[in-house]
Parts: sequence; structure tokens; C-alpha cells
Amino acid sequence: MSFDLDRSATAVAPDLLGALLTTRVDDEPVTVRIVEVEAYEGADDPAAHSFRGETARNRTMFGPPGVLYVYRHLGLHHCANVVVGPAGMPHAVLLRGAEVIGGVDVAWRRRLASGVCRTERDLARGPARLAVVLGLTREHDGAPIGEAAEGGLLTIAARDADLVVQVATGPRVGIPGSGPEAASRPWRFWIAGDPHVSAGR
Repeated sequence: MSFDLDRSATAVAPDLLGALLTTRVDDEPVTVRIVEVEAYEGADDPAAHSFRGETARNRTMFGPPGVLYVYRHLGLHHCANVVVGPAGMPHAVLLRGAEVIGGVDVAWRRRLASGVCRTERDLARGPARLAVVLGLTREHDGAPIGEAAEGGLLTIAARDADLVVQVATGPRVGIPGSGPEAASRPWRFWIAGDPHVSAGR
């Protein structure tokens, strides 16, 4: 990796903004520029899947950093996370929104096969849509994330050091059952003004 994932989720999350993520599922590469993420910090975060300890569903979060944690939300769609922090510290960063910059034809085919998509900005706007575009499902849970130069199923390249990203923060989306304190934490991070960020709540 060209940036350090062996840190807390709130430290890694803003660094992922502007990074380029590529998947090669079924030999069809798709590359996105990450524009929106959310941080989840394990035992200290009632909104994290790992808050109450290790289960079969969240086991990947307890492993080493630099792998993918994919879960099925409400039995309807998948969401993808980057596992961060030292092994045993179950932190993860949810990939919430992105701009498709490579493999656009593949992205459109996958999205239209899963539902309605009317505009380019909606291709990967939201975590479920982003997982569809990247071709990620529960079977990819635990897949390692490599550097862009290495190839492989999933690779990431940090944003250019000269690229200035204006980071905005606010409460995470869709976690009211976690209690008011967790729901109010400003652990959603996005690139201010980017049209591919999901609709605000």
C-alpha cells in the first residue's frame, strides 16, 4: 500500500478520499475514484458491526488491515469496507460513494442489471451501488487489497500528493439504532462539492 492502513478508521478514512480503487472481477476491470466514506471503530463504536465482539459475519474485521470486509445489508444488497488498524482492533472504513473513471461500460451493464440508473453520477453514488459497480459480493469478503502496480482482484492507489482535497465531515447515515452519541459522531467523510457524493441526510 502507498498509505498506512495500520491506523484507526477515523485516521485512514479521509486519506481514502481521492484514492483510485480497481477491481478485476470476472476479468473485467473497473476503476473508481473514492469520494465518500464512513469510519467504524470497533469496541468503542456502537454503530460498528464489531462492537459486541467477533461473529461469523464480522470475523474479517478482526484480522489484519488491508483486506476487504463485505456484508449483505438487510438481505438486499452488499456493502464493501476496507479493514484498517492492527489485527484484533476491528476497525473498518465503509466505501460510500465514488466516481467511475475506468470500465464505464462494465459499470453501466452491472448497474442496469441490478436496477434503474439514469445518470452517470448515480452509477456508484451510495454503498450498495458502489459494490454493484465493482462486482463485489459476500464471496469477496476477506480479499486482500494490493497496490495498483501489483494487479490482482482488488488494488488501490493513493491520490496524487499534489491533489488538494477539501474534506467535509458529518454524521454517518442510517445508524439511528446505535444511540444518539454514536449517531452524532462526524465520522462520515466526503469530498466537498463532488457531485458523486450520496444525498445528504
